[in-house]
Amino acid sequence: MIEHVKRFKNFLTSERNYSEHTVRAYATDLLEFASFLEKRQAAVGEKLDISGVEEIDIRAYVAWLYRKNSRTSISRKLTSVRSFFEFLLREGVVQNNLAKLVPKPKGEKRLPSFLTVDEIFKLVDTPKKDGVLDFRDRAMLELFYSSGLRVSELVGIKLEDLNLAGSMVKVLGKGGKERVVPLGSKAVEALRLYLQKREELNSRGDYLFLNSRGCGLTSRSVGRIVKKYAVICGVPKNVSPHVLRHTFATHLLGGGADLRAIQEMLGHKSLSTTQRYTHTSIEKIMDVYDKAHPRARLK
Repeated sequence: MIEHVKRFKNFLTSERNYSEHTVRAYATDLLEFASFLEKRQAAVGEKLDISGVEEIDIRAYVAWLYRKNSRTSISRKLTSVRSFFEFLLREGVVQNNLAKLVPKPKGEKRLPSFLTVDEIFKLVDTPKKDGVLDFRDRAMLELFYSSGLRVSELVGIKLEDLNLAGSMVKVLGKGGKERVVPLGSKAVEALRLYLQKREELNSRGDYLFLNSRGCGLTSRSVGRIVKKYAVICGVPKNVSPHVLRHTFATHLLGGGADLRAIQEMLGHKSLSTTQRYTHTSIEKIMDVYDKAHPRARLK
């Protein structure tokens, strides 16, 4: 099965243009699945043969996952298995994608975590202006809040993708889909200041955001940078790049932006994904109601 997983990884990279992070996540899930199957087969004195895997084996795997995983994690892992079997079906290794017959657990309904306006302003104003890395960090934070980018999209930006004169940046989203997103004036200003000092990092490539060695930043490094400034400024939340993306969408919707426009800026394939943010508009409506409706004001 390991060889099939290797070929699947190559397929995701070369034909689907998935990011390194995504491919690694798929591989991790599938290696866990393979380990479970190997132990299951060994218990009955048989060797693992992926072509002989049955629906009951996949159901047993999902049941095993329930012991230590959230429903969200189980759903993601099952998605990895389904995609893998779809690849094996295409390759002629299996006759059916039996993983599709196994239902996903119902999703846990969680509202996206986001920062208040005061908190996000405090965060983006935290980096000092003492050196090139401070200017870089300020530009990254402003860009996250200005455009709602995924962290993989931000680290993938190259100099040629940036159009400060037009206040736009081109990014490569999920599935290799390109989109152009607007930049706010504060982000444009922060990026200009950073670009004036960027050469101090002795660039070894054309990625916009570089580390101290002149190489492109990784998603993990950006996550650590965001958390560092959240701690410094005292924001009492678990702040990540994805929280900043949620903050962007939540504040736009709260300000009256059209849901379809937000969908386009976020690069969501389905509008239902964007509709998670409508809870903020409901809260705003209820607040207006309580303050304005005559019956609501009666004590």
